[in-house]
Amino acid sequence: MVDYGYSLVTNGEYISMRMFLGEYQPNMTEGSRIALPKKLRDQIRGDDVILSRGFEKCVFIYDKEDWTKEASKQVENPITDLKTRALKRYMFAGASEAPIDSQGRVVIPSNLKEYAGLYKKTAIIGAGDHIEVWDWDAWTTHLEKISAELAG
Repeated sequence: MVDYGYSLVTNGEYISMRMFLGEYQPNMTEGSRIALPKKLRDQIRGDDVILSRGFEKCVFIYDKEDWTKEASKQVENPITDLKTRALKRYMFAGASEAPIDSQGRVVIPSNLKEYAGLYKKTAIIGAGDHIEVWDWDAWTTHLEKISAELAG
């Protein structure tokens, strides 16, 4: 992992953290493989990532350690709460662990590929604490919507 030196101040303490940044346009290859850009790969500890459903028809990719932190937040929430149960099901049912191969690629499982409509042209974006994989057309449409909402 390359240390880009980002830090977060919480409770008066500096905490070193990874920051996934940028927008990239790799194509999905045969076998549902997608190459993670080197700048993003450099932020991942280890050789495996966790893939899960994103909220706007994209695929989230988390460093395993970060996924564990996010998952533990959800596990701590009371199972008696309907929204908590729904989020846990959404988050965990579609999640899977995936190795990063020697060429920096991950295989997108068919359930996630279909969910996000990933077939050829994709957008991989750094979203701070995680990575998102979008169908290119869906990403550009979503980005236009975000821009319009923020502008006005």
